[in-house]
Amino acid sequence: MPTFDRLAAFLRDFDRLSPSQKAAFLHSVRGFADDLTAGNGFRKSLRVKKMAGHQDIWEMSWAADGRATFEYGDEVQPGHPHIVWRRIGTHDICTRP
Repeated sequence: MPTFDRLAAFLRDFDRLSPSQKAAFLHSVRGFADDLTAGNGFRKSLRVKKMAGHQDIWEMSWAADGRATFEYGDEVQPGHPHIVWRRIGTHDICTRP
């Protein structure tokens, strides 16, 4: 099972989301975690991709205009990926991931 951490910026962003946006993100994270565990790539609906111009930062779509950025951190549990959530919000967060 993957492990997760959150930057302070992510927590501030998350607090500004509406309850329905929070629910949509958390629903998407369940699929994201399942995909990480399976190790066969991410489902297309999440549109996970590396961010252009940011070598180690990735983005995930959790709604039509919902984005979250993340990076892979050092493993906390051996053999399990560790994700550090960086930012969450609309596509605008991609200017400062």
